Amino acid sequence: MVYLPPSIERRLQELFPQLEDRERFVAEALAQAMENLGVADAALPESVGGTLHLFTDGGSRGNPGTAAIGAILEDPVRGEVLKEHAEVIGTETNNVAEYRALIAGLKMAQAFRPNRLICHMDSELLVKQLNGEYQVKMHTLQPLFGEIQHLSQDFPDIVFQYIPREDNYRADALVNKALNEAGAPKRPLPPVQGTWQK
Repeated sequence: MVYLPPSIERRLQELFPQLEDRERFVAEALAQAMENLGVADAALPESVGGTLHLFTDGGSRGNPGTAAIGAILEDPVRGEVLKEHAEVIGTETNNVAEYRALIAGLKMAQAFRPNRLICHMDSELLVKQLNGEYQVKMHTLQPLFGEIQHLSQDFPDIVFQYIPREDNYRADALVNKALNEAGAPKRPLPPVQGTWQK
């Protein structure tokens, strides 16, 4: 994958609205430049200026309670996970954990310099806040929101997309694994009327 400065990526988007056309043009331009330098046999990367997918999740057992985050960065062209991250972040609310998971995922994605990053999250609140549909009113979330806005500037094209919880099962599994390894108590089963539980 080749990182293109945002100004060049925007110009390429104007010239070639379709992602496949942009990638083909960049690959051909690189091949021609390498041939002119006498290195035509060098292997070109399979995905030039490509799109990466980021799946993030955060959760706490108790609200607030012991909280953890999970993030998975994936190359959809190759169908491979490039990197994943999970950690316990102390005592936090679910919303703070969701924000911190995205922050960790964006920092992880920076190293791969994608030209387009699609962020998938199962927190409808977070997605609507990031897309400007809801205001961020909670004081604890405002600095996290600001940090995400700042990190987002490193990506020429970034999308925040809601997905149902069942479609985010891998990031959710990372969160639960981190919580289990930290010894966080399991979520209690809801009481069933007319029965006694231990």
